[in-house]
Amino acid sequence: MTALKTATTLKEKIQQLANDFHADVVAIRRHLHQNPELSYEEVQTGQYIAAQLEAMGIPYEHGVADNGVVGLIHGRNGSSKVVALRADIDALPITEANEVPYKSKNEGVMHACGHDVHTSSLLGAARILNTLRDEFDGTIKLIFQPAEERLPGGASIMIKEGVLENPRPESILGQHVHPPLQAGKIGIKAGQYMASADELYMTVTGKGGHGALPMDCIDPIVITAHIITALQQIVSRNANPGTPTVLTFGQIASTGGATNVIPNEVKLKGTFRTMDERWRFDAHQRMKKMAESIAEGMGGRCELDIRVGYPVLHNHEALTHKTRARAEAYLGKENVVELPIRMTAEDFAYYSQEMPACFYRLGTGNPAKGITSPIHTNTFDVDEDCLALSTGLMAWLALQELEEA
Repeated sequence: MTALKTATTLKEKIQQLANDFHADVVAIRRHLHQNPELSYEEVQTGQYIAAQLEAMGIPYEHGVADNGVVGLIHGRNGSSKVVALRADIDALPITEANEVPYKSKNEGVMHACGHDVHTSSLLGAARILNTLRDEFDGTIKLIFQPAEERLPGGASIMIKEGVLENPRPESILGQHVHPPLQAGKIGIKAGQYMASADELYMTVTGKGGHGALPMDCIDPIVITAHIITALQQIVSRNANPGTPTVLTFGQIASTGGATNVIPNEVKLKGTFRTMDERWRFDAHQRMKKMAESIAEGMGGRCELDIRVGYPVLHNHEALTHKTRARAEAYLGKENVVELPIRMTAEDFAYYSQEMPACFYRLGTGNPAKGITSPIHTNTFDVDEDCLALSTGLMAWLALQELEEA
């Protein structure tokens, strides 16, 4: 730490610590990548995080929302202000195709969405912040959240269990890997950023029979075709053209049926996404009414189960503008880019409904190294150079937020 004492600014201290701890953070990331666990099953992951915090001397609570971990780093005056940092810890049901030394050991499970990067980054930031705890006022709340990938979402459960209380943060920050963005850069957008996401489960029931005798049947496949086409008109004719809205059916399956057999039943699964909460629930009622009416009018029956998922993720305007300026001061203006809206969803949105929140993107790609695969694919990986930036930047942003009166 001799060199640390010669650093003249807080930013230089953080950048130096991020570089000093980089190898350790890479090792943490690789351990997590090798030992992924699915949503609601992150038992060993939670234990590992708790052990890391224990080794740092950071007080924590383990078992929030079953496998979540919450730590607290107190500065000189821990009660003056509280800022929360969040990372998700679960993995996806994907079999990894990468041939790397840190390849997943759990067949059919992979950190294909970068949650290993999020968790190791927050642990690295915690180490930096804990090292500097005598140099700032306030408290940093570390939220290691399970089950981001599956409804109802670990964020909603942790909030119900009081993660945003005792002490209550004044704001919360989170980051997510972004392969299209070069490692060394981040992306950010104020306001509405990510869509709500609801799951659709539809059953269309008719009367099966011989395919050559349709007059004796009530064909659920034909009914389904009409419903799918009609529901798309809700998007094109009822949604405000300025409100991004997506309706997609990703699976259709019949019970029975063959080239010459009309089945009794067709099942569909889909997703509905938008950027407006009021329109979101209005659309639910329109879809139900339309689907049921079409089926009834054609002699069949339709049951549409809409499972309400994550809300719209809103990046608080004032906090996000400040975060952007602070990131530019840390990284250089050329390394902070403006992002478009995304119709993907994230349960960090629940936090954004509760308090000022900012969710930004961490560049992890590097075409020169062949690291270009998108998230949720079996070849996803990151340029681990991003881990020095991710840890240092998160620590810097947290301290800048604490310092603002």
